Amino acid sequence: MTATREEWLQGLLTCSSCPLRREGNRGPTQNSGPDTAPLMFVGEGPGSVEDEYGVPLVGPSGQLLDKALWSVGLTRDKVYVTNIVKCRPRNNRTPTLDEGKFCANLHLTQEIAIVRPAVIVCLGKVAFQYFCGQAASIMRNRGKWLDYDGIPVMPTYHPAFLLRQQGHDLVEAKWQVYYDLKNAVEKAKEAQPDYAYQSPAKTDLLAQYAALRQNRHL
Repeated sequence: MTATREEWLQGLLTCSSCPLRREGNRGPTQNSGPDTAPLMFVGEGPGSVEDEYGVPLVGPSGQLLDKALWSVGLTRDKVYVTNIVKCRPRNNRTPTLDEGKFCANLHLTQEIAIVRPAVIVCLGKVAFQYFCGQAASIMRNRGKWLDYDGIPVMPTYHPAFLLRQQGHDLVEAKWQVYYDLKNAVEKAKEAQPDYAYQSPAKTDLLAQYAALRQNRHL
């Protein structure tokens, strides 16, 4: 039986099932965006800003993601965004494949059952490897559709990867992400053409989750 969002969230926020919870973070981070969204974006794990605010991709990587989404007709208030790993790894290290699998099997699987997205976009290696089920290169597989229990999954680069690029490599990577996102939006619109995918203005996530941030600092 599928849990309700309230049941899932309560289980998430009280979770202490793996060592990541004890690595000095403020506790599990949840999602941003509505449960009715046809598009689900799955990142890797929270960084320092995300750990403060309790939601994924609101720091520099999230701001770059927002720009990329706007370019293909999306805003953050219209898509569901979450992470494979809910707690911040110490020193912002990349979560391992095993850590991603353990956390996702506990929490992400429930989110997918609740949201029932038409399309999933996985951002970066950790998310991609979870959906493909094994260690594999994101560079060789980005832009190629996967199937996850009947849901089409599009792997693409994590925004943090773009922030590390320069010159020609940055330009090329940005265009690759643009076309990956464009393909994902087109497939989502085929499934749910009447959904409003973009608001008139970009979402100010830091303002939206300011109260949650304050609560996490108590």
